[in-house]
Amino acid sequence: MIHRILQTKAIALSTKYPVVTITGPRQSGKTTLVRKTFDQHEYFSLENPVTRELIQHDPSILFEPRGKKVIIDEVQKYPEILSFVQIHADEQKINGQFIITGSQSLLLSEKISQSLAGRTAILKLLPFSLKEVGNLFDDDTYETWIFRGFYPRIYDQGILPGEFYPFYFETYLQRDVREIQNVRSLNQFSNFVRLCAGRIGQILDYSSLANDAGITVNTVKGWLSVLEASYVITLLQPYYRNFNKRIIKSPKLYFVDVGLAAFLLNINKADQIQTHYLKGNLFENLIIIEILKRRLNAALPANLYFYRDSNKNEVDCIVEGDTIRAIEIKSSRTFSSGFVNGLLNFAKFSGLSADKGFIIYGGQEPYVFKGFQVVPWNDLNNF
Repeated sequence: MIHRILQTKAIALSTKYPVVTITGPRQSGKTTLVRKTFDQHEYFSLENPVTRELIQHDPSILFEPRGKKVIIDEVQKYPEILSFVQIHADEQKINGQFIITGSQSLLLSEKISQSLAGRTAILKLLPFSLKEVGNLFDDDTYETWIFRGFYPRIYDQGILPGEFYPFYFETYLQRDVREIQNVRSLNQFSNFVRLCAGRIGQILDYSSLANDAGITVNTVKGWLSVLEASYVITLLQPYYRNFNKRIIKSPKLYFVDVGLAAFLLNINKADQIQTHYLKGNLFENLIIIEILKRRLNAALPANLYFYRDSNKNEVDCIVEGDTIRAIEIKSSRTFSSGFVNGLLNFAKFSGLSADKGFIIYGGQEPYVFKGFQVVPWNDLNNF
């Protein structure tokens, strides 16, 4: 198994909480991670209809004998079991007793907030990060990584992207979408997802998306919620704290796996990306999600935003923590002095110090320009 960075946090938090919940996209490696990490726990998969029926009939299967440690996989298939987990966790007070996984964040978050608030650590496992698999292909360009994507099965089984993503997407439509929301036309929804892929890195115009998809604005918002709940997309909200200037209020859209986005854009080989009209957007998607993975793997809140004011001054990514870091993302392999303009403008209003400003670009050489750190795309250890 390729080592998952999140494993360290999962082990540490299992010594502090009775329940550890790991959620994330379907096939991001949750089951493999928990079974390897907690190999002394008894394993139950609610994906298995026989197992699920047995537990629905007699939940004590999971909890007896007293003190039993268990993994409950795909808990969104029977979220009512979380009420029983709460009772046993409160009664027995054994840290690390219950390890729970689930794929659909919206459904899980509602049940967890009702049943396990304060009792569970919640971790999010996304597909592989560059840090986890980047050493497997030392000579690859970023176009290759965009095309390949990061789902574990592509690496574990040596499956080509063109053999993986069509089936993954079809399975997603037939299973997850139907479970989360009653979408009447899967063909229309499929077209909607492809339209979203064409808007990567762009500020969402709900009316435009609704017109192109032939649906209402309310339906657009509902379907975007479905895509977020099943970890297909993530929305980056605008950063506006402590600023008086009017700024953009709509979010930007990114795909949790850039390889899926490339597939939806009908990209059939990595070379196509070099001349694709969305090359810069796809590169931005790659970097944004890499930064997100690093934060989630450290059990940190995402706290990622973008900045754009009414004069169209913008910064691609703002990371908010103890200090603010501002990041510009450029797909060019050659650095240009103009890359710092957004950071310089943002610094005027925010008081950003130069050492907290970064330009991540498509080149290979790190250096400092006007105090800002210029970082190669495949060397993101500081984020």
